[in-house]
Amino acid sequence: MHREPRLERFNDNVLAKYQVYNSIFLTLPYDEISRTGSLLPLFQEICETGFQENKNPSEIVDRFFEKYGENPSEEEKIDLLFRFIQYIERQVVLFDAIEDASFPIVNNMDGRGTLRSVKEEAEAKQKLEELKEYLRRFKIRPTLTAHPTQFYPGSVLGIITDLDKAIQKNDLVKIKQLLGQLGKTPFFKKEKPTPYDEAVNLIWYFENVFYQSASKIHNYLQQNIFDGEEIGNQVINLGFWPGGDRDGNPFVTTDITLRVAKRLRRTIFLNYYRDIRKLKRRLTFRGVSELMNDLERGLYESAISKTGEVKLSLEDFESKLEEIKGILVKDHQSLFLDEVNDMLNKVKLFGYHFATLDIRQDSRIHQEVLEEIVKVTSNSEKLLPSNFGELDEDKQVELLSNVQGKLDPEDFEEGMGKATISSIYAMQEIQQKSGEAGANRYIISNCGSVQGVLQPFAFLRMCGWEKPTVDVIPLFETVPDLQNAHNVMETLYKNPVYKEHLERRGNKQTIMLGFSDGTKDGGYLMANWSIYKAKEALTKISREYGIKVVFFDGRGGPPARGGGKTHQFYASLGPTIENEEIQLTVQGQTISSNFGTKDSCTYNLEQLLSSGVSNEIFSDGENILSGEDRKTMIELAEISYNTYTNFKKHPRFIPYLEKMSTLKYYAKTNIGSRPSKRNKSAELNLSDLRAIPFVGSWSQLKQNVPGFFGVGTAMEELEKRGEFDRVEQLYENSEFFRTLLENSMMSLTKSFFPLTAYMKNDPEFGEFWELIHQEFERSNRMLLKVTGYNHLMQNQPAMRASIQARERIVLPLLTIQQHALRKVQELSRDTENNADKLDTYEKMVTRSLYGNINASRNSA
Repeated sequence: MHREPRLERFNDNVLAKYQVYNSIFLTLPYDEISRTGSLLPLFQEICETGFQENKNPSEIVDRFFEKYGENPSEEEKIDLLFRFIQYIERQVVLFDAIEDASFPIVNNMDGRGTLRSVKEEAEAKQKLEELKEYLRRFKIRPTLTAHPTQFYPGSVLGIITDLDKAIQKNDLVKIKQLLGQLGKTPFFKKEKPTPYDEAVNLIWYFENVFYQSASKIHNYLQQNIFDGEEIGNQVINLGFWPGGDRDGNPFVTTDITLRVAKRLRRTIFLNYYRDIRKLKRRLTFRGVSELMNDLERGLYESAISKTGEVKLSLEDFESKLEEIKGILVKDHQSLFLDEVNDMLNKVKLFGYHFATLDIRQDSRIHQEVLEEIVKVTSNSEKLLPSNFGELDEDKQVELLSNVQGKLDPEDFEEGMGKATISSIYAMQEIQQKSGEAGANRYIISNCGSVQGVLQPFAFLRMCGWEKPTVDVIPLFETVPDLQNAHNVMETLYKNPVYKEHLERRGNKQTIMLGFSDGTKDGGYLMANWSIYKAKEALTKISREYGIKVVFFDGRGGPPARGGGKTHQFYASLGPTIENEEIQLTVQGQTISSNFGTKDSCTYNLEQLLSSGVSNEIFSDGENILSGEDRKTMIELAEISYNTYTNFKKHPRFIPYLEKMSTLKYYAKTNIGSRPSKRNKSAELNLSDLRAIPFVGSWSQLKQNVPGFFGVGTAMEELEKRGEFDRVEQLYENSEFFRTLLENSMMSLTKSFFPLTAYMKNDPEFGEFWELIHQEFERSNRMLLKVTGYNHLMQNQPAMRASIQARERIVLPLLTIQQHALRKVQELSRDTENNADKLDTYEKMVTRSLYGNINASRNSA
């Protein structure tokens, strides 16, 4: 059957439907100010023509009120602007729901990167046995994190889900009802969510989406590639950070950690219970129904247990299902055998933990905890000598490697020492109730040394855990730490005690690499290249010592934080980088946009799986960088790094973010439990500033600096030398480089400099704005030159159309935000007499953040 091009499918099924449903939405009479819905399209038109005429945001707002207002008071103007914000937020929700509903139509669910495509390619290339062998050891692990990049409350997520279903059925009556509900449902959170609230919100995706999608994929592999045989491998694992990620979040306590683990456990029990109830209606045969009754009762009692006591052991659950299988095969012609196999696969995938709760803390905190332990234990049993801090590095490493004991959290005063020790005992408790997979990973952020790894390793052994069933995972983030990572790991591989620990863990070492802080530290090209080189060096040294290294990528939503085209990125890595597992963080809008529905979740999980397969089975070594291409990549990264470093050192860099961006408003949005920076000092320090508000602030300005700055200068430098053919050759030969540039193009496509063009006349920041704008223009020109495109993202027309549609929706919102920021700057010159007005416009800035964040879907 003829299939329309993807862009046409997008235009017919997303854009056309949005125009129809949005016209209904804008006529709903649910606001207190009359004609808001009819005035918004007029304001949109004024914004578009205003920026074409080089008007600033305040001039555009003033022109609108002059043309369509009836001499409104200042208060009436402000009220209408707030109403516009509320309408636009809901337009974004409507667009999200339509795009979600149309996902299986716009995307080819059997096309490139899907399991069906992988199977057909393996058969065509006679590599089916090779594919099976790889799938017996390959895994993917998406890890959901609660970073503050999405603000939809649960009630709105529910409306999106219902809208999705109604749009698929084209049920206009239901759609109109839901749009009315959407108009009256509050978006703004008056209080910050707790880490437990965040966990509950994200567990919804596990319960309602991943549970079905992951098992569907596992069943497909078993039935269509393994011909019904056991795979013998959990191809999909799930990870979870809310409630376990303590890094810079004082609100994550031991009690929260235990409650989240219990919630995960209870949720999987409920999911199993529902499935067993459905299955019980089919398995009404003699010898089977009694076993089903036992399972139903055991799961129900485990789910409702207030103490968290497990009434049906995992082993018992599996053995009873196996017994039922045997009876069905022997006595009942294998009736409903597929349904029982599906249940068994789910139990093997999710156990009683559902997802592994990772514990994470900053290495600088571990240093403080270590000092506290030395101090606390100096009067009793000395675990470490009181002069530990004065010893040389080798002696400290020796002591940390061999120390054992049983610390009591009650011996510590309230603070990080007690919290850290308690978290380790919490891991032990979770493992007892949920199984080892419940909490068996301890991640060390900002890690850059051997001691950085050995300190938490020592803490584990000082809590009575002589042979801890925990993987200690360093997170290398800054460019210098990435460059030194292989030396750190080689020292650890040589350490007899740590070597013994790795042997118990199957000679497997997980290493996390942070894109977010890497980009903030070294710029886009250098961060990505540093991670690539670090992976190569870590793979090489690990292989030399017989260790299987697993890379866990701290990837955010936007390209500037490691996001973008994930499938293409992993498929491009080549054989010099270990690729037997793909582990990555997923956060914010990326969770809802990539994994928010069963269709999108299944599709994107399959894309991840196929990227590993493609790299390992189908690449034929074509992704190895030649010596000449490597030299070009190094030069481009170095030039880009120097350009970005000089930019960061510019005396206006920090003041620009503080005064001209929305940076300080992120802390007021109540969209996440975590503070926007790691320390409490009033002075803004870039190293303490979290990557999310940093990248997000550039995104709100529609400048997206972290996704391109230095890229244009690097390529232009080689062009000036007459060596641009080297860049073209690298682009032609390296899928890794092509992926980097395509993701950078996404950042450029989401930029809109007319919004802030007024800043070029600012006496303090005009020159700095010009500096950014020139690099934007330079990067734009150079990317078009190397790709041969006429416009950015030419090879991804549907994605480009989606971005343009979303950017058009939020243009009035951005205009209001910039107008409000200008008013704040104006009123701040006399705060004493303008306190009330200042507060109002600051609220307007804060309220305008939400729609922009959600419309971007990956924040840049």
